[in-house]
Amino acid sequence: MNLTTFHNSEKPLSAKQLFSCTEGKVVAINLKKDGELKEHTTKVPALLLCVKGTVIYEDEKAVKVTLNPGDFVEIETDVKHWLVAQENSEAILMK
Repeated sequence: MNLTTFHNSEKPLSAKQLFSCTEGKVVAINLKKDGELKEHTTKVPALLLCVKGTVIYEDEKAVKVTLNPGDFVEIETDVKHWLVAQENSEAILMK
């Protein structure tokens, strides 16, 4: 399988759960250029890994990180955060 086969939509954002178990899940996220994942929180710790493109991660604690392929950021629980793609991008969310 390949991540590119999951996202063939022209939507600015699409997400596909890749794996789920009793303790967590793995989600493939596809963002078109300027696509945005709106402000939200997570109830469990998470890790966001950029696999293609460039994504800006920001949170309410004034953290702002530019993620390029191979870069990742840990996401704290109950902290509002959001993403914006600088170009067509793909990321993996693990929680």
